[in-house]
Amino acid sequence: MQTCTARPLYGAIEGGGTKFVCAIARAPAEILDSVTISTAAPAATLADCVRFFQAAEQNHGAISAFGIGCFGPIDLRVGSPRFGRMMPTPKQGWSGVDILAPLTRVFTAPIVLDTDVGAAALAEWRLGAGRHAGSLVYVTVGTGIGGAAVPVDLAATRLMHAEMGHLPVRRDPRDLDFGGVCPFHGDCVEGLASGPAIRARWGAKLESLPAEHAAWSIIGGYLGQLAAAITLMLSAERIVFGGGVMANGALLPHVHNATHQYLNNYVEPLRSRERVEEYICAPALGNSAGVLGAILLAMNAVRSKEACNAPD
Repeated sequence: MQTCTARPLYGAIEGGGTKFVCAIARAPAEILDSVTISTAAPAATLADCVRFFQAAEQNHGAISAFGIGCFGPIDLRVGSPRFGRMMPTPKQGWSGVDILAPLTRVFTAPIVLDTDVGAAALAEWRLGAGRHAGSLVYVTVGTGIGGAAVPVDLAATRLMHAEMGHLPVRRDPRDLDFGGVCPFHGDCVEGLASGPAIRARWGAKLESLPAEHAAWSIIGGYLGQLAAAITLMLSAERIVFGGGVMANGALLPHVHNATHQYLNNYVEPLRSRERVEEYICAPALGNSAGVLGAILLAMNAVRSKEACNAPD
């Protein structure tokens, strides 16, 4: 078991709509073990996570803190009676689920909770594509669309976490007949440009469609509108686009084109197309950003505890 002189051990969960990734680590660069669990019914999925960490403690010692980055919407308001619970979500069976309870029933270690995209944003900012930037927005485009900005420390004061994927966009004239897949808003960004929206409209994943297919510029146009809105609202120094829909890199130039078009030379640092290409980039950490961000969240919990226990 862990001794008082042992380095802290961190538990990390990246909870997504299709899979949960659990890891045990000493640091982001020192992951000792990990497992990928298909996202199924909440009770079964979270029980599998608990079993992984119970086994990890047997093999590596007591866990000092947990970091969780989970899909949402989820209540992140510290002090809220529903903290850690899912809000109404399109993910069947997950609305109202308490993400933290299965862990807190078994473990006493502190838990830091954020969205999955918030964890990924933290990792890309600290370790990846934004490590030389003062601020960063991470956007994930996959089963859903979400975004998060770093640095930010508003969990105790905001209504809820950002839901950038539900911003409305102007419809492409070639795309007026599709109603959108979002059950709440129809044709928000997620309703029009997420993976399920692409499949519902064209019957295939985007990467399966030929390069000359209109889908590329239509989806790139919607995501470019989102990037332009983020730029105008938050003025972050870097925007990173990740997620399964962005995975092969072919969509990113269409996002660059649309962002440049919608900004229309209004933002002086981004007047050149080349500067937009630098500003909006792919993740440097690939598919690992979420779980690495969860490790960083757990590390923050330990640092906070040590700071509170330090003598005056």
